Amino acid sequence: MSKKQAVIRADETVTFISVFDVEPEKQQQLIDVLNEGAEKVISKRPGFISASILASKDGTRVVNYAQWKSLDDVKATREDPNAAPFAKRMAEIAKATPNVFTVSSVHTA
Repeated sequence: MSKKQAVIRADETVTFISVFDVEPEKQQQLIDVLNEGAEKVISKRPGFISASILASKDGTRVVNYAQWKSLDDVKATREDPNAAPFAKRMAEIAKATPNVFTVSSVHTA
């Protein structure tokens, strides 16, 4: 698992966010599947910029925050047969609410 710092880009990039509702005892299992999918498939896809996985302190949610060069890159990745086994495993563990966003602004110290 990479511990690099990600930069949130507020430009023409596309931001894909999926919020997972998960049982606390399955949160780490979900994170492991997300990390494995990111390392083996997602990070190697055309247009991939970065992915960050956030875990709620109460164990009930996980957020997958990924940035891509284009919406077409997101769509192609979601249709990639190599990503399907990871999507299936995630669906068995948690309920996801995915959506595509544009970063409107970023504020930093």
